[in-house]
Amino acid sequence: MQVVIAPDSFKDSLNAQGVADAIALGLAEVWPDAQLIKCPMADGGEGTVESVLAACNGELRRADVRGPLGATVNAAWGWLPDSHTAIIEMAEASGLQLVPLNQRDACISSTFGTGQLVRAALDAGAQRVILAIGGSATNDGGAGAMQALGVKLLDAQGKALEPGGLALQQLACIELGDIDPRLATVRFDIAADVDNPLCGPHGASAIFGPQKGASPEQVQQLDHALGHFAEHCAQALNKDVRDEPGSGAAGGLGFAAKAFLEAQFQPGVEVVAELVGLAEAVKNADLVITGEGRFDAQTLRGKTPFGVARIAREHGVPVIVIAGTLGEDYQALYAHGIAAAFALASGPMTLAQACSEAPRLLRERASDIARVWRMAARKV
Repeated sequence: MQVVIAPDSFKDSLNAQGVADAIALGLAEVWPDAQLIKCPMADGGEGTVESVLAACNGELRRADVRGPLGATVNAAWGWLPDSHTAIIEMAEASGLQLVPLNQRDACISSTFGTGQLVRAALDAGAQRVILAIGGSATNDGGAGAMQALGVKLLDAQGKALEPGGLALQQLACIELGDIDPRLATVRFDIAADVDNPLCGPHGASAIFGPQKGASPEQVQQLDHALGHFAEHCAQALNKDVRDEPGSGAAGGLGFAAKAFLEAQFQPGVEVVAELVGLAEAVKNADLVITGEGRFDAQTLRGKTPFGVARIAREHGVPVIVIAGTLGEDYQALYAHGIAAAFALASGPMTLAQACSEAPRLLRERASDIARVWRMAARKV
């Protein structure tokens, strides 16, 4: 019996490696001789670096960078020395979790620190940079990140713009003479599932600005400022990517990555699956077990169980989900390669209890699944 265990993290409870370990313990109780292959996963959001490093024997590195509102933050990033690949979660440097609720300000928050992490990767000799761009606090069109990499954004007086998206209204000139030349030799991949354009009613400001602290009036101002930035970028770079899917990701960082770095977008779960070698692990497996904190119809939008099931389906391997909770319309996933789904709780309990007891509950549920599987196999 060969089982691949490929879960995402359970938010506020266990990281993906912890989930995989607990499931493996439960399976081993019933199948002591089974080959259990653990592939901790992520979908490009929180936990991406951690999951990839756990699976690939990579290195966790840290750098002091400028946070979204200017304070210094100590940000982690991942390094895979064998392939000279850097994995950067922009949330580490420019994430919403770094800004208290009462201080969120989409007008002045900046991606400068994310650009500093890219520069650290270049200093390490990166040939490929994977940017996971979920959870941003910013709405600056990626301007700050580009400034950190040598792009000069100047106003009519020739002064450098202040941080943040609103300041882009004052942009009069883009100078590329000091951009880091190493960028031209590096492959950039964006791990994201957002397909919004930069501007307009479905753009970065309108859709994501309010959760970052923007009022309705500020949303309009920011949308105009990003459009102004895009006009200048189109003139400076001889291409206009503002309407391309994904340009509105992470407050417009997707736009800057496409325009200045020629980055390619990939669904986050596909990027992680490639790095951890999921397809290779699955092809000879008898069963795949995946999971996430909440399993529902939203999982269809590129979350880990959906991505894992797609790969397993290509190899004809059944997939079972263990989730913290089964949400509305989770059965829709049964048409996409999921054979069955089970919730963690064994009875009435609070969310806090479920989180604290997750290792035991995962072990028990995995053991139950193995027992049913074993019984069914005997009946065949």
